[in-house]
Amino acid sequence: MLDTLDAAAVGRWCASGLAALRRHQGEIDDLNVYPVPDGDTGTNLVLTLTSAQQALSRGLGTLPEDGATAHGHALRLMARGALLGARGNSGVILSQLLRGLADALGVVPTVAGRALAGALRDATTAAYAAVARPVEGTVLSVVAAAATAAEQADSDDLRTVVRAAAGEAARALARTPEQLPALARAGVVDAGGRGLCLLLDALVEVVTGESPPGPTPVTRTVRPPLTAVRESGSTEYAYEVQFLLDAPHDAVTRMRAELATLGDSLVVVGDGGSPAESGTWNVHVHVNDVGAAVEAGVAAGRPYRISVTRFADQGAPAARPEPADGRAAVVVAAGVGIAELFGGEGATVVPGNPSTGELLDAIRATAAARVVVLPNDPNTQAVANAAAREAHRLGVQVSVVPTRSPVQALAALAVRDPQRRFADDVIAMAEAAGACRYAEVCHASREALTVAGPCRPGDVLALVEGEVHLIGSDLVDTCAAVVDRMLGGGGELVTLLTGADAPAGLAEAVREHVSRRWPFVEVQAYPGGQPHYPLLVGVE
Repeated sequence: MLDTLDAAAVGRWCASGLAALRRHQGEIDDLNVYPVPDGDTGTNLVLTLTSAQQALSRGLGTLPEDGATAHGHALRLMARGALLGARGNSGVILSQLLRGLADALGVVPTVAGRALAGALRDATTAAYAAVARPVEGTVLSVVAAAATAAEQADSDDLRTVVRAAAGEAARALARTPEQLPALARAGVVDAGGRGLCLLLDALVEVVTGESPPGPTPVTRTVRPPLTAVRESGSTEYAYEVQFLLDAPHDAVTRMRAELATLGDSLVVVGDGGSPAESGTWNVHVHVNDVGAAVEAGVAAGRPYRISVTRFADQGAPAARPEPADGRAAVVVAAGVGIAELFGGEGATVVPGNPSTGELLDAIRATAAARVVVLPNDPNTQAVANAAAREAHRLGVQVSVVPTRSPVQALAALAVRDPQRRFADDVIAMAEAAGACRYAEVCHASREALTVAGPCRPGDVLALVEGEVHLIGSDLVDTCAAVVDRMLGGGGELVTLLTGADAPAGLAEAVREHVSRRWPFVEVQAYPGGQPHYPLLVGVE
């Protein structure tokens, strides 16, 4: 049993936590609210903590910096490794949890109970700050509950505090379906929260020598209909604009007032102090005039990491220009054919599901001062944002366009214009990506009940914008039907990307269907080579 958490204990915790995540990796991956074959929270947590352990192993022989203690140095090594190896939203949040612990405990001489409780609170704050729109019923709720329990234990006995934190985390995990309807409908608990509970249980084992009972997994049941959780805010506004801003407090006050006249869902948070001091601010607003929102930020200070998400479908892409000197694009691509398409557009291509470090290496390899990153997957966006923050510290201006599918990235790359300012070019790319509706066709990996009806393993699923819209038994018929459904809302150009397992003639069959049913619609088809999805569809 331990009275304090020293560097050796930190190392044992990292190893034990990684072993626990590996044992339960498949279980966590399966805690997915959609019956598709790419749920990967468990895998991403394992890869992130593996990077943390590698950094810890390599750096334990180095000297601590900035007066850090040995245990603080170990935690900083873990946090840095996790940040550079973070994969997916869950990996990014885990890296921020470790950073919060490292920052709080780095100079504390002895890690007793109250010190750890305070560090868990700091870790919670860091995790919430890493998420643009925190949602309760996720890993954030679980870590917040653990921190509160640790504080309420009000003890310097380390064993008492870690037991309290782990016990309340397990109870908070069980409550996540009550907080997040999508989890309740799917019959599961939050995957990231499950992983955090395993890490806290590993800490209990290291400190006390006991193996606490883990949380009981929720048995998956046949699911009632799934619906996407929509963000609050008036439907009057078509765009979500977010950016970081370096500016003084008084300028931010004026900007806030101006943004309030442009839209709603306005959130401006930062570390600025008095009106004379400058700070870094996170700005979020829903508007119709994207340019005016960004210009308000320019008037206040220096906006960067600008991202624009379009809620509605408007516009069409412009003519394709050549990339500008001094600028570059880094694109994530899962599939040889897709990678070749992006390479042909002059983009630097990174294989699917990259780590923060891999994306950062690609950004630096471009040798460009201004880089746009297209993640092409909702789960990679947090990794891209983390890489952008790291690149900013190196003097590289990086903007992440939140593409959720390769077809959106193709639309974004098509509108680059070297004559525009970089910020304006990023906005144009984001608008083009948002105007491209996307669909994915795959085979169901398990039995479920979706908004389109019940499905069984092997059924063909067509997902539009991430939601199951059609269930079929024939791949070609389902692909044709989902294209019909998308073109029913309008469209002039259909892009088809066939997957690695697509049968011969799939793209041609869909093309012929479109030419008969929609004679004025242009179709472009390419071999994408992506896994899991025989067909990706984009409609502009």
